[in-house]
Amino acid sequence: MSVRTLVKSIQDIMRKDTGVDGDAQRISQLCWMFFLKIIDDQDQELELTKDDYTSPIPDALQWRAWAADPEGITGDTLLDFVNNTLFTQLKALPTNAGPRAKVVRDVFEDAYNYMKSGQLMRQMINKINEVDFNNLTERQHFGDIYEQILNDLQNAGNAGEYYTPRAVTAFMVQQIDPKPGEIMFDPACGTGGFLTCAMRHMRDNYVKRPEHETLMQGALRAVEKKPLPHMLCVTNMLLNGVEEPDFVRHDNTLARPLVSWTRDERVDIVLTNPPFGGKEEDGIESNFPTFRTRETADLFLALIIRLLKPGGRAAVVLPDGSLFGEGIKTRLKEHLMEECNLHTIVRLPNSVFKPYASIGTNLLFFEKGTPTQDIWYWEHKVPETQKAYSMTKPIRLDHLDDCAAWWGGAAREGRVEGPQAWKVTAEEIKARGYNLDVKNPHTVAEDHGDPDTLLADLTAAEAETAALRDQLKAILTEALAR
Repeated sequence: MSVRTLVKSIQDIMRKDTGVDGDAQRISQLCWMFFLKIIDDQDQELELTKDDYTSPIPDALQWRAWAADPEGITGDTLLDFVNNTLFTQLKALPTNAGPRAKVVRDVFEDAYNYMKSGQLMRQMINKINEVDFNNLTERQHFGDIYEQILNDLQNAGNAGEYYTPRAVTAFMVQQIDPKPGEIMFDPACGTGGFLTCAMRHMRDNYVKRPEHETLMQGALRAVEKKPLPHMLCVTNMLLNGVEEPDFVRHDNTLARPLVSWTRDERVDIVLTNPPFGGKEEDGIESNFPTFRTRETADLFLALIIRLLKPGGRAAVVLPDGSLFGEGIKTRLKEHLMEECNLHTIVRLPNSVFKPYASIGTNLLFFEKGTPTQDIWYWEHKVPETQKAYSMTKPIRLDHLDDCAAWWGGAAREGRVEGPQAWKVTAEEIKARGYNLDVKNPHTVAEDHGDPDTLLADLTAAEAETAALRDQLKAILTEALAR
């Protein structure tokens, strides 16, 4: 049985259980079980490769102890164990028991068992046992399936929670080019897309020795507010070979006053897609006295500017509204251009985030330390072979190859204006009231014709439609009268 078929069969079992309601609960149920299986498989490997390694999970609660035997506990006995022993004790793991213990406790802090049938739970457990996460091939295959599980979460998400398409994430990482040892931070990490993509990039290009891997993992930082994405992110890290994903904190990054972030907390790189259109709870705005707003994306941008080291670089996904917005947004954009070199804005079409959102988005690339002189814009266009991006035809990394070729490397040398590229000076932006929503000057407006002629054609078409409607009504009336 393929891994894809296996996961589908697990989901089908859950659909039979009356306690699991909706995609979000199914994904949550699936993930805490996968998490325990993955960490147990990893524990068994570490017990063989490391001297004196001890699992952070007590013996009786380890997956191998209660779940591995296909003829093991089931029915009400299994439910009672899960609800009253497993969850209770994992939620109460001591915080001083090491980083892996903290990871387990944080994952289960807001996790729940939704299943009400112990028999169906046993069936589900036995299916999960068919995956060996220490088998590299199976782990790679499951990694692909896991991405699909993450995509499914988009259907279950709330408004404003959009998960970044993999191609966009990969492009941003490619241009930022993180290296082992550079502190990389995602303050709204979601399911960990930027983290996994950055690790993949570094492993492909820079990780040549074990110490490079250690250096890379030791420099990762992330925070996620919501419990389900946090659980998914931690599990994602385990799947990607991270032994101690305790750097993924379950917290609200914006809950701290802006001034409380000290110099030793500064980072080299920020890669993130902060929530769009969201509003923070009352009182959060007081943490940002200069930019008093409850709009989530604005607060994250202010935080990112502060957290970057001199010379630090960032790539951030922001909606069109952040570019043309006024008031606090104007002050924030002025602050951004004074503190950082906002060197590139990549404009994406509305369909990039479809079907989960139809909203214009932009990729902002900037470096801390020198004021903005010029901003280069690149307008990404949907391939000519399709009208828009969709779930079946999403954006791919190769669709951005033309932008990557134009980019000019780390020094951004040799950029020229063209049909998709143009440059705007900082003085022009200031004259526009810091409105960054600059349209492509090379786009020729489509000639729709003379308005009077169009109006006359519309009137004639409407009259013809009305005549046909009356004709059809007369035919139907005559037919019914017979």
